[in-house]
Amino acid sequence: MKKIISIFIVIAILSMITLVPISQAAALDTIDVKTNKITVRPGEEVILTINFGQNLGAYTFNIDYDDDVFDYVSVDGGTTNVVNDKVKVTFYDSTGGTNPRNSMSAIFKAKADITTSNPTEFTVTAEGLANPDASVQFDDITTPIVKNLTVEPEYMDYTINLDYSGDIEKGKEKAMTLSYSSPMGRYYEHARLIAEATAPTGATVQLLATDQSNLEHDIIQSGWGDSQGSKIGGKDVEQILQTRAIFSEEGNYTVTLKLIDRDNSDSIIAEKQFNFSISEVQTPTTPDTTPTTPGTTTDNQDEVIKEAEETPKKLPKTGVDLYLPITAILIVLVSGYVYFNKKK
Repeated sequence: MKKIISIFIVIAILSMITLVPISQAAALDTIDVKTNKITVRPGEEVILTINFGQNLGAYTFNIDYDDDVFDYVSVDGGTTNVVNDKVKVTFYDSTGGTNPRNSMSAIFKAKADITTSNPTEFTVTAEGLANPDASVQFDDITTPIVKNLTVEPEYMDYTINLDYSGDIEKGKEKAMTLSYSSPMGRYYEHARLIAEATAPTGATVQLLATDQSNLEHDIIQSGWGDSQGSKIGGKDVEQILQTRAIFSEEGNYTVTLKLIDRDNSDSIIAEKQFNFSISEVQTPTTPDTTPTTPGTTTDNQDEVIKEAEETPKKLPKTGVDLYLPITAILIVLVSGYVYFNKKK
């Protein structure tokens, strides 16, 4: 009896093995995750592509991203479910293996208002992986596949200027406006402005500025601001400093202004050299105000006297004198009147 029961059990097990399809499990180590950009500008899109390395008939991929940096746009390769900073993409070949896929992709867009550098990442996990006819079930990918990238603006170089107007006189202070700026400046936590100068033998040059505590600093000797530097960067950066330059002697000078990164061994962020040629300023000629000694004349006075002598004291008469013809007419009339009276 026991033998008969044992035989039935063995037959049942063999039947089950024969009737149930054999399903294998394997590691899918051909997955490759990539992006079409390593650096993404604000407002730009980036495509995350997952290549399977072989055809799959079913899968579910989970993509995690930083929703402070990116907005989700779309997916090609499955049905999506988006919750906060996670995108779940599910695919199943309902044709039974005639329409598998070997890749999928997702599009994300960097937020337009980003003004700083944002190192970030996409992480990918997967489950429910199977070959086209589902005869092979692949292991879940539980250790995230990480793809690193950076979202940041297109930074523009900093420029340095030192402006003034008019002539520079040796030994006298000259007001100058010192500035550095950038339409979109890269961020630095500890940037500092320093200066170097060359001068003729025996001469000196100073570039003076007064801080908020009313303390005067020579930028050439000690730089400007906190010795550890200060934070700069972002859109429309402009730092303006009113300074006073003093060149002690005539000759040629150079002043080199540098913006340095204190966190990176004082590497140069921006640099510009300014050349100055200091010469003797000519004193303007002043009019001769020496009083004239009585009895003497200057050349100008002679001219005035000559003109006065040549000017007539009484203007000559012009035109016709009317008194003469009127007098003649009266004489004729009176004479005629007397003549006719005598005849009578």
